[in-house]
Amino acid sequence: MGKAYIKGGTPVGSDSLCRTCTNAHIMTGYRESEMVTMCNAIHPNIVVPFLIYECSSYYDKNKPSWKQMEDLAITVTPGPLKPVGFKVGVGFNEAAITRTETDNDD
Repeated sequence: MGKAYIKGGTPVGSDSLCRTCTNAHIMTGYRESEMVTMCNAIHPNIVVPFLIYECSSYYDKNKPSWKQMEDLAITVTPGPLKPVGFKVGVGFNEAAITRTETDNDD
């Protein structure tokens, strides 16, 4: 699910969208200021000099790909079909006849 868009609203938080993108290559040093982000979604790859709020090439790396979902899916095969309706057979027909005869005698 994407981020909610509010017209004229201000961005909430300061975390870059690149942190959760599959197209980002992020190199972080020991200090907070030592971070280089490269975007692989465009050609030639560029170094992103600022935090990204919205991106048209964003693809969440926490979301599984179609191939991963197919591999995780369980194949469901339908079982044999059962007959529909009332049970008919030896014993069922005789019980119905004797019951109707006793009901009619009253």
